[in-house]
Amino acid sequence: MITLNINGKPRQIDLSTDTPLLWVLRDHLGLTGTKFGCGISLCGACTVHLDGKPTRACVTPISDGIGKKIVTIEAINQDATGQKVQEAWLALRVPQCGYCQSGQIMTATALLKQNPKPTDTDIDTAMSGNICRCGTYCRIRAAIKQVAGLTEVRS
Repeated sequence: MITLNINGKPRQIDLSTDTPLLWVLRDHLGLTGTKFGCGISLCGACTVHLDGKPTRACVTPISDGIGKKIVTIEAINQDATGQKVQEAWLALRVPQCGYCQSGQIMTATALLKQNPKPTDTDIDTAMSGNICRCGTYCRIRAAIKQVAGLTEVRS
């Protein structure tokens, strides 16, 4: 048995340590907000936080999560920055299809926690690994800037 700290709670997992974290979250724990996109760490749909760092769950074995804090989209609103990011996402109507948005929100939250006033280059660098097939990149950038206090709040 392996114990993982997921969303602030200890969870017992009886799987091989090389099992990808994504499958533990979705298939064994029912935390389906983290999405399967490409399976090879290119699209960002599976992004979670591992000790605060954005991490691709599709290629991260559960052994990497032992002794660390794992946070998924289901609990990101328990963090003040994560809550502000979600509120900005809604206020600016960022999602279209929404499939990639949990990964986008997780990456944006990690960026803003590390760098509360990111430049456009900082945003581009942090978000570059997250693909949005609907192309809502301008709204994603606007939401990040809103949380950072770099633009006017629109209603």
